[in-house]
Amino acid sequence: MVNLEWYRTFKEIYENGTLTKASIALYASQPGVSVHLNALEAYVGKKLFERTSRKMIPTEDGKFLYEYIIESLKKLEIAEQHFKKTTQEKNPSLNIGMCSEMFQLIIEPEIPKLDFDLVARFGAHTDLIRDLNNGILDLVITPKKQNEKKSLVEYIPFSKERIVLIAGNKTNVTKIQKHLKSNDLHKLENELLQNIWYSSSNEMEHFRRFWFENFNKKPAFKPNYILPNITSIIRCLNNGNGLALVPDFLCQEQIIRNEISLVWEGKVKTENTLYFASRTDLKYKKELDTIKNIFTSKMK
Repeated sequence: MVNLEWYRTFKEIYENGTLTKASIALYASQPGVSVHLNALEAYVGKKLFERTSRKMIPTEDGKFLYEYIIESLKKLEIAEQHFKKTTQEKNPSLNIGMCSEMFQLIIEPEIPKLDFDLVARFGAHTDLIRDLNNGILDLVITPKKQNEKKSLVEYIPFSKERIVLIAGNKTNVTKIQKHLKSNDLHKLENELLQNIWYSSSNEMEHFRRFWFENFNKKPAFKPNYILPNITSIIRCLNNGNGLALVPDFLCQEQIIRNEISLVWEGKVKTENTLYFASRTDLKYKKELDTIKNIFTSKMK
């Protein structure tokens, strides 16, 4: 007789579209999901899905089997809930990716208010977008838009970040301000080079781009301190000495509290458009909208 778990696994693959998402929904390993599917296909003697690099596409036999068993599975799930055979009701779950600084500032304070499960992942934008395309993530906050044909990912712009020059409030910026006022960029660059510099290993692109767009050259020096992330830089500059180039929204509160100072916004705006990158086949759209609303309300 067929194993009922094979049908459960088949249903989740059908509704979620990937083995990875099905494994998350089932709280099972991806190899285990594959074993169940292979066993069911061997049992019924038919191929139930066309496997592609991004999605499991049901065959006509797969569609027929789904329609045939779905009502029965739903009745079993209702019975399971009624007789309390599960320890708890399964919550919707979102898998999101972004830089750690953005998560700490925007999402972390709101987590106790969420009525769904959340799994957050940090990393390089290219890696996060790859995981989004592969169905591992549901949403990525990114300044990089990738145009790929036949992609299930859509990009919606929602805000901008501007890269600005900041200084610890113990930094002597008198000469810097003098050169800014006289618009002498050559002297300004030389003066900037005399200072202690901070940058982050995951956002060196900000540093290089600001310098090129304002001085029309690549920076000819290496920052003194390259830290894991921008939050670390801001903490080090807090009531300290040194310069850094960071996105404006990450340091607004510290500037208001006079812990650091805004030195220069650049003669040319160095800006990034921020996008919500999400899958069009996402199951939990209400939960996705909740995360989006948190960002749009805090980054107006």
